Amino acid sequence: MKRSRTGRAGGILKLATDDPEWELEFELAYLRSLTTQERFDLMFRKSRELAESLARHGHRKPAAVLKRA
Repeated sequence: MKRSRTGRAGGILKLATDDPEWELEFELAYLRSLTTQERFDLMFRKSRELAESLARHGHRKPAAVLKRA
């Protein structure tokens, strides 16, 4: 795994064969290299992408129950 000039794990993981353990370690090394603010930004961006994807595929918010007077 290469490290960039900023000291962060970077690059693209290239393996000759599938190795789930090494893939997980690669991902975790990347996430450990992020600052707290970058982690939150990533989390919010991914949450927004997920919500947009659900809406595109017809999974909208359920209809609210209205209280009758």
